[in-house]
Amino acid sequence: MNPVTFTLKEQLPTPLEAEVISPDLISELPQADILKQPVFLGNRQFSLGDFFEVEGEYSDCLELYGDLTRVKWLGRGMTRGSIVIHGNAGMHLGAYMAGGTITVHGDSGDWLGAEMSEGRIRVHGKAGGQVGAAYRGSKMGMQGGEILVDGSAGIEVGMRMRRGLICIQGRVGDFAGLQMKGGTLFLFGRTGIRTGAWMTRGTIVAFEPLPLLPTFIYACTYNPTFLRFYLNHLQNLAVPFPEYSWSGLYERFTGDTSGLGKGEILVCQPPVVAA
Repeated sequence: MNPVTFTLKEQLPTPLEAEVISPDLISELPQADILKQPVFLGNRQFSLGDFFEVEGEYSDCLELYGDLTRVKWLGRGMTRGSIVIHGNAGMHLGAYMAGGTITVHGDSGDWLGAEMSEGRIRVHGKAGGQVGAAYRGSKMGMQGGEILVDGSAGIEVGMRMRRGLICIQGRVGDFAGLQMKGGTLFLFGRTGIRTGAWMTRGTIVAFEPLPLLPTFIYACTYNPTFLRFYLNHLQNLAVPFPEYSWSGLYERFTGDTSGLGKGEILVCQPPVVAA
């Protein structure tokens, strides 16, 4: 199936809300109707064709070209198909996503995959804050699916996530796993402060030393068998990780004991190099 391609005509002066760029909608439309779809620049309504050159029709495979840093809500609520972005993406990419795949050959903004329930998002650059998080006032963030970020990410990664997998290769900001309710968060780079604050359930796996809150209690040092299933899955997705992750030891801390305290943080211990 040939994809529908969208090429941004010129840099945007203000953010553009373009949630209509979703496989669920585009796959049902001829090119003429795609160009007429409503988008909002600030508080003014325009047509999609005012900002994008569009080629193709009737396809749930979408390809976008250009610096889309100021284009928001791409793939909102999508349930199928694919979006491939050749450039940077704006805020709320894949928010409420329930299926399909999104690939970004660049960076993404804040609220990547916020409150998604299924599907997979892969960002080959860096991400902003609140990856897979709950929106302000919502009780639950990400409830399924996968988010893989090759670079760094901002604050509150996985805030209130309930299920699913988030993997960040680079550094993350403060409050990663804030109020986490379940799911698995892999942090391969350095972390900010207060990781896992007020988490009630779920697993955070860290591969660099991190400053733990005093409300996390050391439990044991061991090699968790279940991690091998995750590592095998990440290997199949071409996600790099240290070779010693397979057989290395992990310090296990339980918490946050200021609340329910059934979450866990596993800190991988690098192998000891003989002198």
